[in-house]
Amino acid sequence: MGEKQNNDKKRSSFSSRMGFVLSAAGASVGLGNIWRFPYLSAKYGGGIFLLVYVILAVTFGYTMIMSETAVGRMTRKSPVSAFQTFGKTPGLKFGGWINAVIPILIVPYYSVIGGWVFKYFWEYLAGHTASVAEEDFFGNFIGNGGSVVLWFVFFSVITLLVIYAGVQNGIERVSGIMMPVLIVLAVLVAGYSVTRPGAFEGVKYLLVPDFSKFSWMTVVAALGQMFYSLSIAMGILVTFGSYMKRDVSMETSTLQVELTDTFVAVLAGLMVIPSVFAFSGGDTDAMLQKGPSLMFMTLPKVFLSMTGGRIVGLMFFVLVLFAALTSSIALTEAAVATFEDELGWSRQRGTSLMGVFYIGLGLLSCLGFNVLSDVTPFGMGILDFFDFITNSVMMPVAAVCICVLVRKISMQKIEDEITAEGKHSFKLRSVYYFVMKYLAVLFILVILVTSILNVLGIISI
Repeated sequence: MGEKQNNDKKRSSFSSRMGFVLSAAGASVGLGNIWRFPYLSAKYGGGIFLLVYVILAVTFGYTMIMSETAVGRMTRKSPVSAFQTFGKTPGLKFGGWINAVIPILIVPYYSVIGGWVFKYFWEYLAGHTASVAEEDFFGNFIGNGGSVVLWFVFFSVITLLVIYAGVQNGIERVSGIMMPVLIVLAVLVAGYSVTRPGAFEGVKYLLVPDFSKFSWMTVVAALGQMFYSLSIAMGILVTFGSYMKRDVSMETSTLQVELTDTFVAVLAGLMVIPSVFAFSGGDTDAMLQKGPSLMFMTLPKVFLSMTGGRIVGLMFFVLVLFAALTSSIALTEAAVATFEDELGWSRQRGTSLMGVFYIGLGLLSCLGFNVLSDVTPFGMGILDFFDFITNSVMMPVAAVCICVLVRKISMQKIEDEITAEGKHSFKLRSVYYFVMKYLAVLFILVILVTSILNVLGIISI
């Protein structure tokens, strides 16, 4: 017990509830909100997709965030040690390590996309609004290995410097600056978008549910988006929970994180979808169905057609850059915390090791679009392969491990941690118990199976 207390004293922590909320929200608000949410919302019926997403977020998403955060604060450890606090069985070791390895694999290829965003921000800053909107600009850019690597390295160095600075001086301070700026920029860009002539139809499409557009795939897509958007099963929430002080209300913090995450996702939808309606030239459906290319190929054309499009485009890519950075910082922190806990290393040494993984794996993804374009594991490009392995396979498995761990600990002990033995509220207790008992594993298996079927081409998400 004396050793545990000593470790707790040395453990880094967030300075306040707001420090945790902004950092956890920064982890959640990323490319999934601003890149993925608008095109999925457009594809699956707009308002009905949003309604299903919100329902899932306040039930399944709430349950998973509370579980991971509670495990982290209860153990004061990152995932590997957190799991093994409750036993050294092979299953618990596996559960801890898969949650720990995921961020190590995700952040390199995520940062390649972050580098793309950095490039577009720079082009708008330089006033190259027309050239960015050209049809072949994006393809030529990612086809140039040297250029992609350069922007990836810029993005990576910023992330690693923040992690090197520590929890309060690095993560909390940067999130405390970037998140408010991101939200203000999102409000400004969304406000401009929705006030353009013809944009109101896009606002209605996004916000007013049309139940005739509801389908089982709407639920599946919303479930997958919510799962990834809230940073579930990435090791982040366990790690950040270990930095949370016991005088902080876990439920209030969780709901604030979810509210921020959903608010930014809706703002992203309001930035993108009304703009497409206003500037599509009548070809709305075709532009909305562009999918992942919507941000890098379609939106620059929209910005070019706007009055003041350079400024709007610049603000848009600044906020996307901030969103990408806060998420990459959270992913990297989860990995570095594992090195600190499991190897007994200093933060500086752990950050240096993560830098090696970061650059090494990231370079593979950078070159997968050019020099290594012929390398196609399972018929996928290198970046798509890393995305499939982590998001479609490892994360659902890691989430099941979290659910199994909660049942092993007992939900009563999780409740005691959430309430700090009665000091904090647990107003959605009945929701938590019902979802964890009956729905959580089922939802996770739906994500796993549909993701694999999507990659195999049997269904399309």
